[in-house]
Amino acid sequence: MLEVIIISSIKVIVVVIAVLTACAYATLLERKVLGHMQNRLGPTYAGPYALLQPIADGLKLIFKEDLVLNNIEKTTFTLAPIIAFVPALLSFAVVPFAADFEMFGYPVTGVISDLNIGILWVFAVTSLGIYGIVLAGWSSSSKYSLFGGLRSAAQMVSYEVAYGLSIIGVILIANTLSMRELVDQQANIWDWYIFKQPFGFLLFITCAVAETNRAPFDLPEAESELVAGYHTDYSSMKFSTFFIAEYANMLTVAAVATTIFFGGWQGPILPPIIWFCIKVFIFMFCYIWLRATFPRFRYDQLMNFGWKVLFPLALLNTMITAAFVMLKG
Repeated sequence: MLEVIIISSIKVIVVVIAVLTACAYATLLERKVLGHMQNRLGPTYAGPYALLQPIADGLKLIFKEDLVLNNIEKTTFTLAPIIAFVPALLSFAVVPFAADFEMFGYPVTGVISDLNIGILWVFAVTSLGIYGIVLAGWSSSSKYSLFGGLRSAAQMVSYEVAYGLSIIGVILIANTLSMRELVDQQANIWDWYIFKQPFGFLLFITCAVAETNRAPFDLPEAESELVAGYHTDYSSMKFSTFFIAEYANMLTVAAVATTIFFGGWQGPILPPIIWFCIKVFIFMFCYIWLRATFPRFRYDQLMNFGWKVLFPLALLNTMITAAFVMLKG
């Protein structure tokens, strides 16, 4: 029993450190990729190839003065960044990152917790992050922050329905909610669910970008309209926590998409964990590519697209898949 607790604790520590490190270096990746796409260099000074830039940014934010205005709700204002960040971290508890292996002679599963309702866990936990954004806007002194929080709530409601429906097709075909079983079913590349549910994947990734408030769906921040949106009044590490939460949510989406549609850690020759990291990296690159390519939606376009386009298409995809599975069975 003690060995199980120790091994589980080691897995948790390793995953948390890996996610936090990935979030830090995702900021460098974004700045470098956007720089090359926009014909500029991006960071160059902090360390060889700017590899120390995330560390420099982190130290800068730690030592910045933490400004707290007088006319805010201080308790909620302080807790909001944590509420936004923790759910993204918790979702990695059920994401299988490698095949089973041995540690010190003991068998170890390549997932922190192999829940038989892993997909439901991810969607339930990540949905809680919106409370951090809404509470940040509500507790701030700026009306811009309040508007940003309200926008984020409406955006989440609008896209969450299609987001959930987009993976129903995979669940109907796989007949499981366990993310580990989903990976096991995709041992061959032609068994990847991207080939069985290509339309579901397009819906999933579109809704996921909106759910994580990334361009072109970054209306809760919308610098040209709301200054900085829900985090206008934040500074120092509180602001940094929101920043980390955004990248943690992006990593969550990349990891879940990899697991559900692209075979997870499955792949030839290379170790499983390397294949998992490569697939997640590709998704992160595409996230940044979208930001460099598409202009921001207007708010009315955002809402119309969610309710009048994505939701009907997701519902149609679910009905067609259900009919196909029923006839095949």
